[in-house]
Amino acid sequence: MAELQRLGQLLLLFLLGLACLWLPATCRKAPRPPPCPPSCSCTRDTAFCVDSKAVPKSLPRDVISLLLNSNKFSLIGDNAFTGLSHLQYLFIENNDIQALSKNAFRGLKSLTHLSLAYNNLQTLPRGLLKPLDILSDLDLRGNSLTCDCNIKWLVEWMESTNTSIPAVFCGSPAQYQGQKIRDLPLKDFDCVTTDFVVHQVLPFQSVSAEPFLYSSDLYVALAQPSSSSCSILKWDYVERKLRDFDRIPAHSAVYCKPIVAESQLYVVVAQLFGGSYIYRWDTNIDKFIKIQDIDSQKIRKPNDIEAFQIEGEWFFVIADSSKAGSTSLYRWNQNGFYSHQDLHSWHRDTDVEYLEIDGKPRLIISSSSQAPIIYQWNRSQKQFLHLGDVADVMDVQMVKHFRVKRDNFLCLSRYIGDSKVVKWEGLRFTELQTLPSRGSMVMEPFRVSQHQYMALGSDFSFTHIYLWDEEKQKFAKFQELSVQAPRAFRPIPLEDMDILLAPSFKGNTLVYKHIVVDLSL
Repeated sequence: MAELQRLGQLLLLFLLGLACLWLPATCRKAPRPPPCPPSCSCTRDTAFCVDSKAVPKSLPRDVISLLLNSNKFSLIGDNAFTGLSHLQYLFIENNDIQALSKNAFRGLKSLTHLSLAYNNLQTLPRGLLKPLDILSDLDLRGNSLTCDCNIKWLVEWMESTNTSIPAVFCGSPAQYQGQKIRDLPLKDFDCVTTDFVVHQVLPFQSVSAEPFLYSSDLYVALAQPSSSSCSILKWDYVERKLRDFDRIPAHSAVYCKPIVAESQLYVVVAQLFGGSYIYRWDTNIDKFIKIQDIDSQKIRKPNDIEAFQIEGEWFFVIADSSKAGSTSLYRWNQNGFYSHQDLHSWHRDTDVEYLEIDGKPRLIISSSSQAPIIYQWNRSQKQFLHLGDVADVMDVQMVKHFRVKRDNFLCLSRYIGDSKVVKWEGLRFTELQTLPSRGSMVMEPFRVSQHQYMALGSDFSFTHIYLWDEEKQKFAKFQELSVQAPRAFRPIPLEDMDILLAPSFKGNTLVYKHIVVDLSL
């Protein structure tokens, strides 16, 4: 009997040996926990680290509380606490931490208490606290936080969270210094800005750009003296770009003005040499045909064209810049445009602008020989009569108007000297703002959505985009665009985007896209 028991014990040992051969993990001792990092003191569930140059690695996996006080690191990078899924208390206090990566606390799904008190944090990245689903306490005291758009998300988070947060104060800017971040009104954060980015490059020079709608399609007429043509481009709504459509021969075109009158498309082509003409789009042959010459004795050196309607009738006016020519008004009459009034003779006019003030149609003509002249429409005589001038502003290259609410303003560009912004005060225009503008041929105000801009171009430097400051009633510098010798800036509102055309006398014609940027995101 004893012999049988002994045999049974031997068999059991043999079977256990086989089990160890096939299942070695069951026969080994449990692995030892990793040693505590040299700069830390560890117990079963706590680690306390001092004088570390970085967040220590190889911390015990089951640690529940981690204290990183009075250390020497200034940055906490992504995934700094990988593997510490049981960590509940994290205190990072009295350090010189200046920045936190967005994913610094990723993986800390059990964290309930976080202290970043008394560091040198000025901002916190958006999404920093997103992984901390059950956070109940957050301490940010003793940091000089900058209360700008980068911190707007924190204000929003404070309003919606149940996390307990001791009062934390703004360190800057000056208007918020010392205020509680929790008490900052969200409406005070003006975080939405805009930008102009290149959307399309048209590989040719041009000196004017006129967008227009015809048969529900968008087109642009561009004067191209170097290519001896008026180019008509059509907007491709699928490709979201301008594409070639047609060309009108024009050996020295300075302006191509489209006019859609009585559902018919006309283009007034102004040339420096060889006379100026009017073309009509013939739908039977899908081609532009010349229908009319413009009196070459009056229009010797055209510089600008304005088209407008008064009491339902179409007119256009050509500014003439020769000593012997005359700025002239033309009126639509059934089959074409015919001479209606000589406005301003022998004054080398550079630009003409149509506007309405107090419901009265007016023309302002700028000249290289005198101050801009103001004309007002007389209904009974059906002509423009001289009203006055824009005093003390000589040698104006371009005159353009804009409205803000009920106020009317003019932008007056000057090639030599300062350009001006003037405001209509009921009887006359008074100077509002002076802007340095050496070499400026164009000063174009334009509106995109609710933003009032102004582009001040130069033949010698970058184009400056200005943004209207309603409170100060002035333009403030906003952005620079690299356009060589610009000659116009034309905005085009589309259904899903806004673009800005910038014809250039010396380089490519550029198409900019207007974008809106939220700096708080």
